[in-house]
Amino acid sequence: MKLFIKQKVFSWKDTFTVKDEEENDVYYVEGEIAFTHKLHIFNMDNEEVAFVRQEFFALLHKYYVEIDGEEVAEIQRKLSLFTPKYEINGLGWSIEGELFEHDYTILDENGRIVAEITKEWFTWGDSYELDIADFADPVIVLAVVIAIDAVLADQQSSAAASSINN
Repeated sequence: MKLFIKQKVFSWKDTFTVKDEEENDVYYVEGEIAFTHKLHIFNMDNEEVAFVRQEFFALLHKYYVEIDGEEVAEIQRKLSLFTPKYEINGLGWSIEGELFEHDYTILDENGRIVAEITKEWFTWGDSYELDIADFADPVIVLAVVIAIDAVLADQQSSAAASSINN
């Protein structure tokens, strides 16, 4: 199954739709204006299917994915010297590839590909293609990818702020 995310540019709060291969809206994501990121993922019947929230007091950026009020995953940046490393706890998944280029693969504990994520270049706003394996739950994959994107955005804004202050 393929899903496509097209995030809007110049939005005060994160709001965007997720489309299928036929360009039908299948989910939409709506953010809350708060001290931390809080993103709600809804199906087209306006039912919340997942919730992504940022931990407020974390030394390194940390996000949680909840399905039906139950935490199913924790995405956290790990301390590393040269290349950024991220951990997905709770699902037994790992990440390989170029996260900053939004070209990466999510693998399960058996090495099977759960999803491949690629960024479409030269588009207005960020556009991503998620190629999700048949055995994987598309809602959980979507929520994890959105959380990873939020961690990357936090890291990039922190780096930009520190370069301005120097």
